[in-house]
Amino acid sequence: MSVNRVTTRTVPEGLDRARTPLRGRDAELASIEERLDALGRGEGGIVRLEGPAGIGRSRMLAEAAAAARGRGTRVYEGAADPDGQFVPLGPLLEAVLSGEEPLSGAQRLRDLATAPGRRFWLLQELGDRLREAARNGPLLVVLDDLQWCDDLTLLTFHTLAAGLSSHPILWLVAVRAGSVPSAVRTTLDRIRRAGAHELALGPLGDRAVARITEDVLGDPPGPDVLRLAHRAEGVPQLLVELLGSLREEVVTIDDGTVGLPAGPPAPRELPSVARRLDQLSDEARELVRTAAAVGGTVTVALLAELLGRSSAALITAVREALDADLLAESGDHLAFRHDLIREAVEAGLPLPVRQAAGPPPGRAPGDTAEADRLRAEAAELAATAPGPAAERSLKALELTAPHAPERPRIVAETIPLLWQTGRAAQARELGAAALAAGGLGPEDEAFLRLALARLAVQFDFSEAVRQARAGAELPGTSLAVRGRLLAMLAVGLSMSGEHAAAEQVAARAWETAARVGDRTAEATLTTVRSAVGFHRMDLAEAFRQAERSAALADALGVSTSLWLPEGLWHALLANTTGRTAEALALADEGIRIAGEQGRTAATRMWLMTRTRVLLETGRLSDARADAEAASPAAGDPGPGNLADVTLRYVMLRVALHTGDRRTAEAYAAEARRMRSDGAPVVRHFGTWMLALMADFEGRPDRAMAELDAVMTSPAADRPAYAGLIDPADAPALVRMALRAGRHDRAAQAVALAERRAVLNPGLPFLAATAAHARGLLDNDLGPLVSAVRLYEDCPRVLARASALEDAGRKLAATRKPEAVPYFEKALALYARAGAERDIARVRRRLRAAGVRRRPSPARLEGAWPELTPAETRVARLVARGLTNRQAAEHLSLSPHTVGTHLRRAFTKLDVSSRAELTRLVRHRDDGE
Repeated sequence: MSVNRVTTRTVPEGLDRARTPLRGRDAELASIEERLDALGRGEGGIVRLEGPAGIGRSRMLAEAAAAARGRGTRVYEGAADPDGQFVPLGPLLEAVLSGEEPLSGAQRLRDLATAPGRRFWLLQELGDRLREAARNGPLLVVLDDLQWCDDLTLLTFHTLAAGLSSHPILWLVAVRAGSVPSAVRTTLDRIRRAGAHELALGPLGDRAVARITEDVLGDPPGPDVLRLAHRAEGVPQLLVELLGSLREEVVTIDDGTVGLPAGPPAPRELPSVARRLDQLSDEARELVRTAAAVGGTVTVALLAELLGRSSAALITAVREALDADLLAESGDHLAFRHDLIREAVEAGLPLPVRQAAGPPPGRAPGDTAEADRLRAEAAELAATAPGPAAERSLKALELTAPHAPERPRIVAETIPLLWQTGRAAQARELGAAALAAGGLGPEDEAFLRLALARLAVQFDFSEAVRQARAGAELPGTSLAVRGRLLAMLAVGLSMSGEHAAAEQVAARAWETAARVGDRTAEATLTTVRSAVGFHRMDLAEAFRQAERSAALADALGVSTSLWLPEGLWHALLANTTGRTAEALALADEGIRIAGEQGRTAATRMWLMTRTRVLLETGRLSDARADAEAASPAAGDPGPGNLADVTLRYVMLRVALHTGDRRTAEAYAAEARRMRSDGAPVVRHFGTWMLALMADFEGRPDRAMAELDAVMTSPAADRPAYAGLIDPADAPALVRMALRAGRHDRAAQAVALAERRAVLNPGLPFLAATAAHARGLLDNDLGPLVSAVRLYEDCPRVLARASALEDAGRKLAATRKPEAVPYFEKALALYARAGAERDIARVRRRLRAAGVRRRPSPARLEGAWPELTPAETRVARLVARGLTNRQAAEHLSLSPHTVGTHLRRAFTKLDVSSRAELTRLVRHRDDGE
């Protein structure tokens, strides 16, 4: 018999968000770190951080400021507030005149700020002072809550940012998402046109929510605590305040897990909501409280009736509540931005008011009228606020009796809402339980299987096919639902890599969709047509169909789309064919929109897609950061097939380029699992990953043995590029095959690459890969040089560097001096990408060509173009004679981190001792 340790305690006082580690923002922090690295190299710019109230904008600014200070950058921080708009230039002056190192001439700037008619001179003086400060080192200027800035601050910010753009000054500004004053919108539009980098903060994922919950409560949360935490829908401020309400609750720790034996706490006021209410006018505050008393969505006409005023008289109050992010528009209704906000406002009402305005007593399972009302609200909110929509749908389910005829349909409506808000495991359990209960009619079962197939697309391609096929084969279903199931089946088969079967099913689905006029199914099937065109190498047709599909999906709205990745497919297609800038723009926009709408699943899927794009552009650290941010959560249903063909593949490739054997081996283990997956495309990805790993280990024979099965599989289901993932892989395959003595396989890859280029003459990237592969096969300099030229206008950094290296290698055999420029260009591209293994290989080639000199600083950007700022700082300290531990103490890092930076610096700089490093530092920094 086992005995569980059970204790009861109260959560400790004093825990707040500032003390908990930042969770779930790795990708955003990596992007800011990249801009700080660029700032360290003398590049200024603007970063705009946007997100709804409570999403953590201010925390991100604080983390960025701390990271900048850690680099030795001077930081100026200011923030606007709704009550300070009457103080002209207040936020900006607060930033530059306060803190540890205010700008010089602070008193003169204050005098000019208060003197009438001196604003022009103030602007000039402020610009001069910032310019002077920037000469002594990079500056970071942080402005929070731009939506509350006065007009003069907005004008000064934009004018200074434009006028000082050539100086090492980075402007980091945060603004609340949604409606903002026209002057703020104008400023945002101007900085966007000026090239500002934009970061949209969306809801946190399940993993981050669980970790924050553990941070606040001190122990891992149990299922009931996690259910409570998920009510915050990934909004950090609401999450921490919700957990803070447990400080007065008794929690149970059962074997180290925190639980709630008495159930979730009753709703109560939340500090952030109370602050926002206090900032409202009396009229707006009264309106918000009345809306909370009513509950659910409410019309302006009803509020006007309850408040005894005309609808027109409420316009200003409604706008104020919307601007405060307390209420949101939902068609012609108003709804609370978040259920927790409504509950917090309601909790502050006097008890008699809550009882009088609350729902009538006796609502319990069987209250169909209330359930219908909640379903209608969920349908209205689904397109713009899937989180509140999911909560209403779940409440409708609670009010529906277990054997009520409408229950299966409500389950089918709830599944996609839960999935979209990051609760995929709960969605799957709900659907599986409904199917297991039995007693379903054909139409109800079909709707359930359609919802489960849609859910499975992200996690298990074969499961998506199974559910869609089972639903489509049910007798007695309507044409409408059968058409959508067939469309979903075609999508699942296409994603699985079963191309011939997908095309056959799509033909049946088109006929059914046409009979019922289903535009949603048409959008899905148009994407399948694009995939078919891609498989047949008709890329012009593939692009036409992808663009048409994306336009249809946009017109219909994402909540009605059968398959979220219509846009994802367009981005992947653009990336695979060399239109990388277009692919990156699509991915960035998808992440922004998904974040603004609170669609956790969509955000993760877009991040996964962007990892592929970033990899091919040579932004290895960014690709790795996106992959880590989008990593599957422990509770995700299925193996995560979309993650298999995006982030796991990317992580292996990044590890190979950087020489990170341990990480490469970990993802090679994942590839072995993928090789036995039910979906052919996942098996193909796994096989190519294992071939790359074998080649990395110096075993070309093993690499070709891995690929044999794919390259001889039936043409109908073989990947469009003979087992490869990307056209640029063709040269890599040719190298492997030639090293293994498999000339037949090398010739097969070249023939396919050349056929693809001939069929698509408008895509120079494909011509470049074909020329590259041909040059390797024939050992012919001409095609290799042609490939280098064709790659010049393509943003595929790694592919271009590879062609340069191969051309240099061919030249080095007979004309070594002519090979050197090719190797040096390849080296510079690999250094920009951070591809440490490739850097070391090209340096060996340069030494073999007789080059032992270092590239001079005059010919490179900065004295240390190969190193990151962190690696540069470590190298300089070590050159001064500091040990790793002393350098770690100086930089507030761990000795392990310093050792890692030093090892990478040795590799990139091609030195093997501290003495060599010291000589190089003296040469570059001091000219010795």
